Amino acid sequence: MDVILRRHGLSTSAIRRSKRRPHGLLVDGEDIYTSYLVHAGQIVAILADDKAPSDIVPNEGPVNICYEDEDLLVVDKPAGLAVHPCAGSWDDSLGARLVHYYHQIGLAADFHPVHRLDKGTSGLMVVSKHPAAQHILTQALHSGDFLREYLAVCEGCPSPLSGTVDAPLGRTDTSYIRQEVRADGKSARTHYEVVQQGARFSLLRLVLDTGRTHQIRVHMAYLGHPLAGDFLYGTEDPDLIPRPALHSARLELTQPFSGRRLLFESPLPADMARLLEG
Repeated sequence: MDVILRRHGLSTSAIRRSKRRPHGLLVDGEDIYTSYLVHAGQIVAILADDKAPSDIVPNEGPVNICYEDEDLLVVDKPAGLAVHPCAGSWDDSLGARLVHYYHQIGLAADFHPVHRLDKGTSGLMVVSKHPAAQHILTQALHSGDFLREYLAVCEGCPSPLSGTVDAPLGRTDTSYIRQEVRADGKSARTHYEVVQQGARFSLLRLVLDTGRTHQIRVHMAYLGHPLAGDFLYGTEDPDLIPRPALHSARLELTQPFSGRRLLFESPLPADMARLLEG
């Protein structure tokens, strides 16, 4: 049984918690140990519950849910909303809003994001409802089973019009937040393609092979074409756009238990589209 559970993506801690719960691990309705030898045709049931709930305080607020099933949610996060409670966003975050939503529908679930978006980044994001789904989806995050595509508006226009930035990233020596291209950094690879070229800005489609902090923002600045509105790696201009012009536009993933392929798209937000006018 232990081997089967691990092959289906359950972590050691999740299996351990299930064993400790009454009727947490069943075969054909009977309690068993993880050493039990399972036979073809038997029905296995495991209570893959949460560990101790997080300390996120629920907060009522809108959540644009694009998809929901018993294992996961796909949400379209607005720009300006932090994923987790943090400095400046202790009272309101995506996590706080989802915990409130779970309470409203009577769901005993905690906040389990599969990946994260910067506070200023808008668009699609996957959140699992329990640790087992989070574990499987996180394992698939940088594989062909989990594809993420971004849209960004950058200053100027990169040359060539498509290419790959393969440059390692690490934190700068003078800042806890700011990242930079550095030889001793972690491997980072970004594929880009110019979709629309304007007089001042260009619209890019980007796909990541890795998911480093601020990866797209740093790589585009490294090319000499920082994202419009990027206060950290480019030029801040709140009158133009009050955030880095980056949007999570497309997600394709495999449902962790049914195996069904899921595809979601989110259109370019109005504040980014305005940059391309004229």
